[in-house]
Amino acid sequence: MSKKIVKIITCLCLVAMVLSFATSVLALTPGNIKGNTNVQGTAEIQNVGQNIVGILQTVGIVLSVIVLIVLGIKYMMGSAEEKAEYKKTMIPYVVGAALIFAASAFAQVVYQFFTGVSS
Repeated sequence: MSKKIVKIITCLCLVAMVLSFATSVLALTPGNIKGNTNVQGTAEIQNVGQNIVGILQTVGIVLSVIVLIVLGIKYMMGSAEEKAEYKKTMIPYVVGAALIFAASAFAQVVYQFFTGVSS
């Protein structure tokens, strides 16, 4: 196939993908459903989920700091060629570590925004 056809197909696929995200969700909280007066256990599930996310964030932060220490020591002890190689591996690491640190703050801001909207 020619490059022009490949570009057109790629653009059409991207448009289809973007349009598939634009769906409406009409949902109610469990207490607003008619006839559903026996909603229990949601607070327990929320607490368990928060505990799991907190543990995963803590483990991710600790591991990222440990890897940074190891990379820093290898960088200081390495030759010029090894330093260049470590610089290449540090860029994806720094991006990943920033995502780990920022993900918790971003998720907390989004959660507080949407709980503030609903109340």
